[in-house]
Formats: sequence, C-alpha cells, structure tokens
Amino acid sequence: MRRQIFSNIVRASSEAWTLQQGPANAARSIVSLTSIRCVFPEAQQPVNQPSSLKDALRSKSADGTFVSTSAYQHNFQKRTMFIQTQPTPNPTSLMFLPGKTIMDSGSQNFSSAREAMKSPLAKRLFQIDGVSKVFFGADFITVTKSDDYNWAVLKPDVFAAITEFYAAGEPVMYDTAADPTSADHLITEDDDEIVAMIKELLETRIRPAVQEDGGDIAFREFDEISGIVTLKMMGACSGCPSSAITLKSGIENMLCHYIPEVKGVVEAEPDEGEEEGLKAFNKLEQHLST
Repeated sequence: MRRQIFSNIVRASSEAWTLQQGPANAARSIVSLTSIRCVFPEAQQPVNQPSSLKDALRSKSADGTFVSTSAYQHNFQKRTMFIQTQPTPNPTSLMFLPGKTIMDSGSQNFSSAREAMKSPLAKRLFQIDGVSKVFFGADFITVTKSDDYNWAVLKPDVFAAITEFYAAGEPVMYDTAADPTSADHLITEDDDEIVAMIKELLETRIRPAVQEDGGDIAFREFDEISGIVTLKMMGACSGCPSSAITLKSGIENMLCHYIPEVKGVVEAEPDEGEEEGLKAFNKLEQHLST
C-alpha cells in the first residue's frame, strides 16, 4: 500500500528538484533540432514547475554560455551519416550521437580495452590512443579521454571509428544477454519496500536526466541501519568534477525527500576488475609515451 501511494506521489508531483547550482547554460542544436537545457538556481529548494529532473540535472559549460553541438558527416556505401557531439559536465567526456539506437535496453560501461572485447564498437574506440573509457546509452556513446589528449585530435578518430563500425554491419554487442546495469534497477521479489521505492525513483526521475548528460547511475545497495544508499556512477558521471555536487545536492535530496528512511547517498568504490583495467591502461600509456 505504501509503495502504491509513493508511486502516485512521484508521478503526480509538480516539484522539480535541482541537482546542481547554476544558470541555464547549455543547448543542443543542429539544423532544425534544438533542445534547450536549463538549471534552476536554487540547489536545495523545490520550484513551482511541473517538470521532471531532466532540466535540473544538467550543468553549465565552462564559459556559462549556450553551447552548440558540432556535427560530422561521413559518406559510406552511398549513404550519408551525421554524428552530433554534445558536451557533458565532465570535460574529459564527450557524447557522440549517431542518430541510431545503441542499446535497446539498459546501458553498457567499458572501463578497459579488456571489457570492450565483448563489443565490436567499443573495441574500435579503445584502439584510439587516448580513449580511457566508453559508455553506451540508448542513443548515444560517451567517450572519456585521458587528461593529456585533446578533443580536437581525438574527435576525427572517434567519428571514423563509429562510421566504420556501422559500415561493417557488426552488432553493438556480441553477447545479447541482459545487461547487469539494467538488472540493477529491476524490482524483484527479494527487494523490500524501501529498496523497491529507491529503484523506482531512480528509474523514473533520476536516471533519465543523468543519461541526457552522457552518464548513468546504477543502484548497488541500501543499508537499513545507517540509511545510506550506494550508487555506481558511469559514463560522463564517472570522474566528473561536479559529480559530488550532483550526488549530494540533487540525488540525495530527492531520495531523502520522498523516502524518509534514506539518510544519505554515497558513490560506490571501483570494483576490482575496473581498478585492474585502469592500472593496465595507465601502465600501457606510460610505456608508449617513453
């Protein structure tokens, strides 16, 4: 009964909670497509706008002005492909939008070239010097670079890798089994009422907004004793300078507001496989630079 009431409140609520402080500042435009993204100025106050968190989660650009995406046109097999790029709050991550479905459901995070072996597309991207992480969303690819590489140098290589992948007609993933990231948000019979409400709020109000900035969030656990929710940040959210603000000023506020049992939110530590992959990549990068 409580969960049903909770679901009705979440769907009917006219409060839009802000996840970061800052003015409206980012826009995506190409030809006739324009999408204005805004951030309300008060980080911890509800506003009288009947919108979701999609606007609240978005961050400003470095100079505080509207940013237009760039587009890349590539001809192959007598077809023309346009790839848009969109900046993210993380300066080392960039979204690439090929105008095609990437993941039919869920998302995929690749923290190393070893993890990318299960995806022909991710494998191509990791062959580019300077690419450190790759993330697949529903209709976008987020590429994260090493700090000492410039996007002006990397973007043409990423564009080429994406267009060559589609020209080859390969599958995005070799293994079509359910993605564990997607499974993290499925409400199961084993979930108690609190966990079910947390997952529902993440799925309906928070993840869609985070995904529009090139990232994603996965539920890890809820500690009933401390009231702490542990979440995994992926894509552009991982390593982002503003991710701590997003986590505390936005996601934590929303979860605590709707679910009193939640007392705080923390980011999950990298798992053992991710740490090993990152160390191997850094070691290889150092070897190539010497």
